[in-house]
Amino acid sequence: MNSCELKGEMARNHDTQEKLAEALDLSVSGVNQRINGKVEWRRSEINAIRRRYGLSPEDTIRIFFAEEVS
Repeated sequence: MNSCELKGEMARNHDTQEKLAEALDLSVSGVNQRINGKVEWRRSEINAIRRRYGLSPEDTIRIFFAEEVS
């Protein structure tokens, strides 16, 4: 999970953790735990985010399946 990339997509789409949580039917804490890598994203959540932000398959892989660079 590359949280910086996801946060960048959120910013580009004028989204907040609160709005994303509502869209995914999660708590803000649940979104935060996923962004911080404490809880795995479900496939359905990744697909919902992909559609919400219009992510390409490559973007989706870069955000959700690549290691974050420190």
